[in-house]
Amino acid sequence: MITAISGIKGSRLRRAAAVSVTAGAVLAGGAFAAAPAQAVTTPSIVAKGGYVMNNATAKTLYTKAADTKRSTGSTTKIMTAKVVLAQSNLNLDKKVTIQKAYSDYVVANNASQAHLIVGDKVTVRQLLYGLMLPSGCDAAYALADTYGTGSTRAARVKSFIGKMNKAATALGLKNTHFDSFDGIGNGSNYSTPRDLTKIASSAMKNATFRTVVKTKKYTAKTITKTGSTRTMSPWTNTNGLLSSYSGTIGIKTGSGPEAKYCLVFAATRNGKTVIGTVLASTSIAQREADAKKLMNYGFAVL
Repeated sequence: MITAISGIKGSRLRRAAAVSVTAGAVLAGGAFAAAPAQAVTTPSIVAKGGYVMNNATAKTLYTKAADTKRSTGSTTKIMTAKVVLAQSNLNLDKKVTIQKAYSDYVVANNASQAHLIVGDKVTVRQLLYGLMLPSGCDAAYALADTYGTGSTRAARVKSFIGKMNKAATALGLKNTHFDSFDGIGNGSNYSTPRDLTKIASSAMKNATFRTVVKTKKYTAKTITKTGSTRTMSPWTNTNGLLSSYSGTIGIKTGSGPEAKYCLVFAATRNGKTVIGTVLASTSIAQREADAKKLMNYGFAVL
């Protein structure tokens, strides 16, 4: 009995050794190394439109209805910031006095705001943070009023929106049109996932823009009517990816009854940057989930 058990054990050991030797031979022969890499599965997203590209080369990595025109919500503010930052001899420390019209506008439209206070003097740099982090439509109005030209506020705003459209044309975009400075459109404010991604990629060439959109929280100190310093409540970035997806460097959220939930995003890993857009997703959580899928895919196929 003892001999039989030993024989069985010996047989098993011999078989195991043979398998091990065979596996080693296959590995040594390079059979596994030569096997093709498993194909990366193209993700499915809930958003109605999506696009991702390699930011360095502009090579398309993913599309879903990428050229279908849709309402863009506050992702419009990427172009607002881009136009401001493109002004010649721009002084980021220039002080802008907050007008009652800006406050009345956000109240009338129930719009997202930076809670700027009428009469306060706020720098252009601070307005850019107020524009891009809490998505302040009051900050957008202040910037449009400051950097448009004309003798009336309405004329200046119209002029600024004209600059936004001129910038879109300069980028060669065929499916983008702005009729607002903040995304609260008047029936003709639209873009596409591909176009928005190109606008964002262009904006990201500006160092100030890059710094602003990757900032999670910012506290502005403004100058009041009496000349004292007011410390504003901190502005928190509405882009949750900055805290939940490693390597995220921006860029901008958007939402609205027509736009649904939008997100223009970018992330850098191992020296490579993917940038893209999802439009008309179903919730804040879902737009972030969609964006993460697309970034994961983008990095996998780069």
